[in-house]
Amino acid sequence: MKHLIQFWPILKRLLIYIKPYKKKIILAFIFLLSGSISEVLGPMLISYFINNILSKHVFHIKIILIIIILYIMLQVLSVFFNYFQSILFNKIAVKIINKLRQDIMYSALQQPISEFDSQPIGQMISKVTNDTEAVKELYDTVGPTLFRSTTLICIILFAMFTLEWRMAMVALIILPLVATLMLIYQYYSTPILRKVRYYLADINNKFNETINGINVIQQFRQEKRFEKNIKESSDLHYLERMKVLILDSLLLRPLLSLLSALILCSFIFLFSFFPVETCEIGTLYAFITYLGRLNEPLITITIQQSILQQSIVAGERVFSLIDSPKHKYGKNTNPFKSGKINIKNINFNYKNSSKNVLKNINIDISSKNFVAFVGHTGSGKSTLVNLLMGYYPIKHGQIYLDDKSIDSISHYVLRQNISIVQQDPIILSDTIFANITLGRKISEEKVWKILDQVYLGSLVKSMPKGIYSLLGEEGSNLSVGQKQLLAIARILVSYPKILILDEATANIDSGTEKLIQKTLLSIQKKSTIIVIAHRLSTITQADLIVVLKKGQIVEFGKHKKLLNNKSYYWKMYKFQSSKI
Repeated sequence: MKHLIQFWPILKRLLIYIKPYKKKIILAFIFLLSGSISEVLGPMLISYFINNILSKHVFHIKIILIIIILYIMLQVLSVFFNYFQSILFNKIAVKIINKLRQDIMYSALQQPISEFDSQPIGQMISKVTNDTEAVKELYDTVGPTLFRSTTLICIILFAMFTLEWRMAMVALIILPLVATLMLIYQYYSTPILRKVRYYLADINNKFNETINGINVIQQFRQEKRFEKNIKESSDLHYLERMKVLILDSLLLRPLLSLLSALILCSFIFLFSFFPVETCEIGTLYAFITYLGRLNEPLITITIQQSILQQSIVAGERVFSLIDSPKHKYGKNTNPFKSGKINIKNINFNYKNSSKNVLKNINIDISSKNFVAFVGHTGSGKSTLVNLLMGYYPIKHGQIYLDDKSIDSISHYVLRQNISIVQQDPIILSDTIFANITLGRKISEEKVWKILDQVYLGSLVKSMPKGIYSLLGEEGSNLSVGQKQLLAIARILVSYPKILILDEATANIDSGTEKLIQKTLLSIQKKSTIIVIAHRLSTITQADLIVVLKKGQIVEFGKHKKLLNNKSYYWKMYKFQSSKI
């Protein structure tokens, strides 16, 4: 009972998805009910034949033919109705799961970046795929089967009471016994089923991690270790599944079959005490047939309880993602007039960490300036850029973009006016045209113009289908530098007021670096440019260089001034110069 109360809110919420398909559901249930009635009427016809024709040796060909035709018609109708109810329920289930997956994906896309820092991607993928498939069974299997089984039980019991009420009373004994078995089964199976879903998600996560890191795994000969990790998770999943199977084999069919056998023995025992005229052989035949048919829906209901629990546990995981906090944006829809940035007293620490990654950061950046953030790994450069992008909520301090507090700016305006080119840009497995436009309505002529601007025009023209040439997965047929230039091309579709390059020149050759610098000079006429610099030689012309160390600003100024100071920046620059 405790589990039923606990699961009811999830089940109720899953059932809400049925609402748009109410009429189709009713029609499917009518088909299902008609099929069940057709199925149950068959033994009554045979009982009539045994009692009134066979036992009395009165053979009327017409009556026998009518009984045969009616019996065949009932069986055909049963098949017909069951087929169409199955098709309807499955169609509804697929549509509901499509809607549920859309809700999950919408929720995943609205997640704060901090959630992706702490949640394994494989777990999220498992919720979208495996868990929604488990939920699907609620609509196309559990619901119809429970309704059909319950209907069959009611009709069979009605037929039993119509034929012989005393024997029907004996048959009723099985119902409270089955209900007790179901409660016992639910009590023991629920915690096991939760573990089954968890271990399945863990397997997906490890597979995802292994496939994404296959180059590193093979390079360092870690195949056996990763194989062992996946095997451990698979073994744990197997052990929990075996526990479910053991419960099924102990509490379901064997016990129910035993109960049915005992009831059948009671029928035979009672039948021997009834006067001949009270209970006929045809009635006994019908009761034996109905008991066999009663046994099956009872077993089915108990088995469906297991699937129901799996569906609800899966629904619980799905709704945990749907209900998770969404990234909050402001409501200010006024467009940016400039790329001015003011950072005031920023202190920041990541979720589940008390250590500040940024400490008392204060920076003022004028519009259309070229600003560089430099510092060793772990100095806080990327964190500061992520805050400028609005990826993380600011708890201490404030950032103003175009004199507007960043947490007051709407999602559309923020993304329209501030863009980032990352060190490893994401390239879609699609055409060059699709990778640049990203769904935005842009003419081919403008795309070619942008490609020329980022020095990719000649490369694309040499491709078989030009801008409609397909790129490999993650841009596998492009060099690192070409990916960077393609990422910049996306930005140039509509110039942002603020453009950030997160170590965009760290892994490219000097020739491509010069091309990117030329492109940036043209962009600077319209945008404020912030660069996280790996190579200090690329930022010598910056209007402002901000030097970070352990989350604090230790120096700022122009290149020459910082060299004259002969402090932290000077040491970094000298170190890089000596390596060239």
